[in-house]
Amino acid sequence: MANTNFDIIIIGAGPGGYVTAIRAAQLGMKTAIIEKKHLGGICLNWGCIPTKALLRTAEIYDFIKHAGDYGLSVGKASFDLKKVVERSRGISKQLNAGVGHLLKKNNVTVIDGTARLNGPGKVDVTAPDGKAAPSLTGNHIIIATGSRPRTLPGLEPDGKLVWTYFEALVPDTMPKSLLVIGSGAIGIEFASFFNSLGSDVTVVEVMDQVLPVEDAEIAKIAHNQFEKHGMKVMTGAKVTKLDKTANSVTCTVEDSKGKTQQITVDRVISAVGVVGNIEDIGLETTKVKTDRGCIVIDGHSRTAEPGVYAIGDVAGPPMLAHKAEHEGVICIENIAGLDTHPMKKEHIPGCTYCYPQVASVGLTEANAKKAGYEVKIGRFSFIGNGKAIALGEPDGMIKTIFNKKTGELLGAHMVGAEVTELIQGYVIAMGLETTEEDLMHTVFPHPTLSEMMHESVLDAYDRVIHM
Repeated sequence: MANTNFDIIIIGAGPGGYVTAIRAAQLGMKTAIIEKKHLGGICLNWGCIPTKALLRTAEIYDFIKHAGDYGLSVGKASFDLKKVVERSRGISKQLNAGVGHLLKKNNVTVIDGTARLNGPGKVDVTAPDGKAAPSLTGNHIIIATGSRPRTLPGLEPDGKLVWTYFEALVPDTMPKSLLVIGSGAIGIEFASFFNSLGSDVTVVEVMDQVLPVEDAEIAKIAHNQFEKHGMKVMTGAKVTKLDKTANSVTCTVEDSKGKTQQITVDRVISAVGVVGNIEDIGLETTKVKTDRGCIVIDGHSRTAEPGVYAIGDVAGPPMLAHKAEHEGVICIENIAGLDTHPMKKEHIPGCTYCYPQVASVGLTEANAKKAGYEVKIGRFSFIGNGKAIALGEPDGMIKTIFNKKTGELLGAHMVGAEVTELIQGYVIAMGLETTEEDLMHTVFPHPTLSEMMHESVLDAYDRVIHM
């Protein structure tokens, strides 16, 4: 490498890293990004994108099976698992190449290899062949190393019978039965995929509700819909032991009262969260501090070591791609001296692409009350919306939570068809500090699912029309 000195060095080319690199280049900074595996990181290659490709296949398969409900006649539905997986991997490959094109277009230096901090302002690089590459120096170093699946003692994945999301994305066989440990976004999305394609799926969740971070009322509706579609859901329960044979796993499941039962399945998916990649990156050569597996940062992603920053999953929850991207832009613009302000985490939307979809932003009803707010709650069911009925998607609800005293929108929570696309309307409203009056006076197009957003607001103030 002719030049090894940069204004910005970014370790990790996931969503946070590559977006930050592009923004740095746009601001005229000489930028290098180091990635040891895949441009686009876990999200693009082994997470957000390929799972959505699989879920789209499952959705279409479900529609075909219910074609008669729409007046259509279709022969017996079947699928080719190899082609399903190939389509998913092909989409990731296409987008991976797209990230490379964007980085090249913006004159970002891309370095293949493993990076390690060597004190302030210096990064050592090991090439893919294991040989030492030239060390880099930089005025600012941004750590964007992401996360990996969390493992529980005694329940460790083996890649054959007990999967993480890596193996679940490229199954070589469709398990007739499957147990999923954990009902967060990752667990419930895979549960939906395999359930739709015919697996007998059981989900075990240690908390008292599925999708534990969601509003309890929304989670209950989702729970009922999961079971309606054939999924078994066990809450307040934990897997305490896995006994493997050559082709099956017997899972010992204990409920909240200590009663145990054994469930034998073909495969198990461990989806008990993720943990930041903070090991073996040279943090000990700096003043960077960590807490519970993540790097400690301030509102502008600065660590305890001047000139060293962290963004995305490695910097703590919520561990979402869009959080990483926005966090990186704030970080780099602050370095450039632009007028920035810390990201409001309560304005970060969360989306789960199961069937039915779940989306939310802001405070749940329980958390709003816990925070001391006197609230007004609005609800609107999909069954009252013409577009939802026309789509054949009458199950779901939109819930809005307002500060009774000021009319401030504190939170919005949805379950049902396409809510992951609808939620952004409320995200914008919260960012603009929109009140209930502003939302009431907004004209929503008809017939659309978005009309339910309007009706939910109206319901909070006893003005709902279609329910």
